[in-house]
Amino acid sequence: VQLQASRGGSVQAGGYLRLSCAASGRPFSRYGMGWFRQSPGKEREFVAAISWNGGSTLYADSVKGRFTISRDNAKNTVLLQMNSLKPEDTAVYYCAVRRIGGAPWDGETAYNYWGQGTQVTVSS
Repeated sequence: VQLQASRGGSVQAGGYLRLSCAASGRPFSRYGMGWFRQSPGKEREFVAAISWNGGSTLYADSVKGRFTISRDNAKNTVLLQMNSLKPEDTAVYYCAVRRIGGAPWDGETAYNYWGQGTQVTVSS
């Protein structure tokens, strides 16, 4: 599976950005997807996940109510709409394909393919 994330960007606090991640190489609609992020000096952390059909989602507490994950299986794309951005949202964002199985959605070990990462910078 190859994952290509869209370009991130720089915004001021309170602004918004939308990230997309296009998948190729496998039947995209069979797999759950997730977004993670990593800030300088910190470990990569879970942001959001979505089930194979979009019927279930999970969010980190830090982004709940501000970020929305969605997917378009016809376009093999998963989206992350980020509103009310804060400086602490500054990070490299990664999309990932989740393994089929029962691993917790918010753990890195549940994912076996990763995109290259895209920088999001939020200034105060």
